[in-house]
Amino acid sequence: MNHWERMLAGLPYQAWKDGLDVARLENKKKIFAFNNMPPQGWEPVTAALKEILGKTGEDVYIEAPFHCDYGFNIEVGEHFYANYNLVILDICKVTIGEYAMIGPNVAIYAAGHPIHPQARNSGYEYGAPVTIGDNVWIGGNTVILPGVTIGNNVVIGAGSVVGHDLPDNVVAVGNPCRVVREIEEEERHYYRRGCPFDVDDYLTPMGDL
Repeated sequence: MNHWERMLAGLPYQAWKDGLDVARLENKKKIFAFNNMPPQGWEPVTAALKEILGKTGEDVYIEAPFHCDYGFNIEVGEHFYANYNLVILDICKVTIGEYAMIGPNVAIYAAGHPIHPQARNSGYEYGAPVTIGDNVWIGGNTVILPGVTIGNNVVIGAGSVVGHDLPDNVVAVGNPCRVVREIEEEERHYYRRGCPFDVDDYLTPMGDL
């Protein structure tokens, strides 16, 4: 296997070999252009992101600045939104489902390095895929570590460090991130704790409005 194949397989590889450095440079050019776009509405941003990311829905938006290594290893579903300063180290596949909401300064790391300094100084690194389900809200300043799978309908509190898998339908917070409770069905009628919606269309998905 060459180093490109080793990277995608999650095996130790060196990031400057077999054209990986060229691929990162080409992506940096796209990222630079994206992060320096003038304010001009939703459609141009979506079009630019489709040139960077490996797979998207029709409705995708990321507030600049945004940074990633390769771009083609990132797949996001329909109705994807991320706030400022999203960083995705997409050494391996990063897959995010539909209706994702990502707060500012979130980092998703599919990249890792050896613990021992002598091994680390060899320049070998590795990756492990990150998978995030549908309807997930990730609070600002959260860090998601390599190999993590996050279920559907999960809320992650701001400032969390997620190093282990999270099941469906939970609220999880902290460093390390832990499940604190399940999401209750009756919560659909409240926009925050103790505050019921005062509008009629609060259960209508934005894609249907």
